[in-house]
Amino acid sequence: MNGHSEIRRMTSGTSVNRVDGKLKVTGAARYAADFHADGLVYGFVVSSRIASGRVLAIDASAALELAGVLLVLTHKNRPQLPVFDGAWKDRVAPGGMPFVPLWDDRVWYSGQPVALVVAESLELARHAASLVQVDYERSPHRTDLNEALADAYPPSQEKGGFDPPPAPRGDAHAALDKAPVKVDHFYSTPAEYHNPMEMHGCTVVPDARGKLTVYEKTQGVANTRQYLINAFGLAHEDVDVISHFVGGAFGSGLRPQYHLPLAVMAARDLKRPVRVVLTRQQMFTFSHRPMSVQRVALGADHDGKLRAVIHEAVSETSRYEDYCDVVVNWAGQLYACDNVRLGYMVSKLDLPTPSDMRAPGAAQGLFPLEVAMDELAEALNVDPLQLRLVNYAQRDGNKNLPFSSKALRECYEQGAARFGWQSRPLAPRSLRKGHELIGWGMATGVWDAMQNEASARAELSADGRVVVSSATADIGTGTYTVMTQLAADALGLPLEQVEFRLGDTRLPRAPVEGGSWTVSSVGSAVHAACTRLKAKLAVLARQHDAAFAEQSGEDVRIEGTDVRFDVVPQRLPLADLFTRAGIDTLDAQVTVTPHDKQEAYSMGTHSAVFAEVRVDEALGTIRVTRIVSAVAAGRIVNPKTAGNQIAGGAVWGISMALHEYGQFDHELGRPMNHNLADYHVPVNADIRDIEVIFVNEHDDIVNPLGVKGVGEIGVVGVAAAVANAIWHATGKRVRELPITLDKL
Repeated sequence: MNGHSEIRRMTSGTSVNRVDGKLKVTGAARYAADFHADGLVYGFVVSSRIASGRVLAIDASAALELAGVLLVLTHKNRPQLPVFDGAWKDRVAPGGMPFVPLWDDRVWYSGQPVALVVAESLELARHAASLVQVDYERSPHRTDLNEALADAYPPSQEKGGFDPPPAPRGDAHAALDKAPVKVDHFYSTPAEYHNPMEMHGCTVVPDARGKLTVYEKTQGVANTRQYLINAFGLAHEDVDVISHFVGGAFGSGLRPQYHLPLAVMAARDLKRPVRVVLTRQQMFTFSHRPMSVQRVALGADHDGKLRAVIHEAVSETSRYEDYCDVVVNWAGQLYACDNVRLGYMVSKLDLPTPSDMRAPGAAQGLFPLEVAMDELAEALNVDPLQLRLVNYAQRDGNKNLPFSSKALRECYEQGAARFGWQSRPLAPRSLRKGHELIGWGMATGVWDAMQNEASARAELSADGRVVVSSATADIGTGTYTVMTQLAADALGLPLEQVEFRLGDTRLPRAPVEGGSWTVSSVGSAVHAACTRLKAKLAVLARQHDAAFAEQSGEDVRIEGTDVRFDVVPQRLPLADLFTRAGIDTLDAQVTVTPHDKQEAYSMGTHSAVFAEVRVDEALGTIRVTRIVSAVAAGRIVNPKTAGNQIAGGAVWGISMALHEYGQFDHELGRPMNHNLADYHVPVNADIRDIEVIFVNEHDDIVNPLGVKGVGEIGVVGVAAAVANAIWHATGKRVRELPITLDKL
C-alpha cells in the first residue's frame, strides 16, 4: 500500500486533536466581542421590570446628561423598520415570528428590552442605563404552566412553522382499556436555559457607504444576514456576517437574539461601530427549553407486547408566537405498536418564546416515555432491556417506512455487556454498599439523521496547500477539525496541508449548525468539492504534460509542491503546471443536495444509555457513578471529537436529571435563579465515569459519507436512565425533573 493510501487511512476515521485547539488555548481565537474598530462604542440594554403591560414613559434625561453618553434608543426614536409579516418566517430558523425589540410600547415579558443606552465605554453605558426611568402600566400576567393547562391549544403552523404530530393509528384508547397491563402517568420537565460560556453579543461596524460588517455569535451566518436583510430592508451586498468562533450555543444561536437588531439600529443611527453584549442575567431573557407537562400511557399483554401507546404533551409558548418542540413523535417511531395516539398543545405564558435547545423535543420527550417503559417493565416483572427488545421496531411506524440503517439492537447488546447489565437484580433496593443504595437504570435514545443543501469550495495553491471553505459554524463541536479531515481524506493529503475556513457570509452558503446535520450536509459538500478539485487537477496535468496524457484521474496525487500519478515516476511542480495553464490557483465549488432516494427511508441515530447511581439512604443525596452510552451514528469521522460530544451530552443529561431548574417568582413573573450560582449545573465533582461506545453501522442512504451526526443523540435518554436507576436504588419513582432531595 503506497504512502498516500496510508495518509487517507490515518485522517478520516481517526482520533485527531482539534486543529483550532492552539488558537483557543492561547487566546488567539477571536469571538464576536473581541473584534475592535476605530471609534467603537458600547451599548447596554435596559430590561423591563414588569411581565406584562405597556411602557407609559421613558425618562432618559439623567443618562443623557453624562459626558460620553451618545444615545438612548427607545421605541419612540428607533429607526423605521419594514413591516414584519409571515412572508419571511421561513427564512429565520427556527420558523415563526421572532420578537422585534423596541417595536412599540407593549411589554410581553419581564426582562424584555425597552431601551438601549450607547456610550463611549461599557462601564459608562451600564451606569447610564441604571439612570433611565421607565414608567409602566401593568397588566395581569401568568408564568406558571400548571395554571395555564386548561387553556392549551394545538399550535398554529402559520405562527410557529411546526407540523402537526402523526395521525393516530388504530384505536389507542380502546386498546389501552383492554390491555391487561398498563401504566398511565403524568410527567413534567422545567424550563432550562442554554447558558453557553460566551454570552450573546455582537460588534457591528459600518463603513463610509453604510455597509455593515457584523461580528456575531451565531450558529449560521447566512441565516443571520438574511434576518438583517429582512428586518432592515437591506440589499444583499449591504451586510456581511462573520462568526469564526462560538463559545457554545446549544441552539440559542439558531435565531438572532434581540441584541443584534439593537446594535444595528444604534450603529446606523450613530454611523459608528457599536458593540452590545448581554449580561449573564440577560441571558435568561430569551431562548430556553420550554417547560412541559406530559402524559404517557402504555398498555401491554402479559408477555410485554405493546398494545397501546399514548403520548400527549403541553408546553409553554409566548404571547406573541407559537413555538412547539417535537416532543411526542418519538413514541410512535421507537417501539412497534399498532395503536398509537400522539398529540401536543401549547399554552401561552408571559415569557419569551422558547427555542431549540440541544436535542429539542427528544430530550424532554424521551424522559417520560423511557420512564414509562421502565414502569411497565416493573409492572410486568421483566427486565427493562428485555421489554424494549420485545417491542423492537423494524420500521418507522409514524412514516410506515424502513430505516436506512438501525443498529439499536447492537447498541443494547454492546452497552449492556460493557455495563454488566446481566448482573442486575429485578427488584429495587437489592444492591447496596455501606450506607448507599445502588441502582442500575437504562433508556433508549433516538434522533433524526438529516441532510440539508450545502456548498463548499476547495482551492489549491502552487505551494501544495489547499484551502477549503464553507459558511458553516463551529459551536465547539469540532467542525474545523472534521472538515479538515474529510478534505485531507478526499485529496490524499496530510492534515497540515489543508486549511478549513468557515463562519463568513462571503464563503459558499451552508445551513445553520444545528440538528446534528453539519457533517452530513457540509461534510458531503467538502468531500465533493475536494473530489472535483482532484479531478480538475488530473485534467489539467494531462493537458499540459505529455507524460501524464494517458493516466487515470483516480491516480493523481499532490506530493508536497508537485503533482504526479501513481504509476508514472515523473513529477511536475504545481507552480510550473499553473504557469503553463495561465492560472494562479485551481479551485472547485460544489453544492450538494439530499438525494431523492432518502424519501423512501426513515433515517435516524440511536443509542442505549446505562446508568449507575448511588443514593445515601439517610440523606437522599444522589451520585451518578457510571454512564455507558452505546451509539449507532453511521460512520464516525473523528472518534475523539465525536466521543467528546457524546460524553458532553451525558453530562447534560445528568444535569437535566438532577440539577437544572428555571425557578420562577410568579408574583414578579421572572426567573429567580438567573445566574450561574443559583442555576445549578454539574461541576467536576458531580461527574464520574462516562464510557462511550460507537457501534459499527454502515448507511449509504443518509448522505454520500454515511455519517449521521452526534451533537444531539448524546443527551437523549440520559435523564430517563438516571431516573430509572434512582427508582432501582430506592423504590421511589419520581416523575418530575429535576430529581431533588425534597422529591426523593
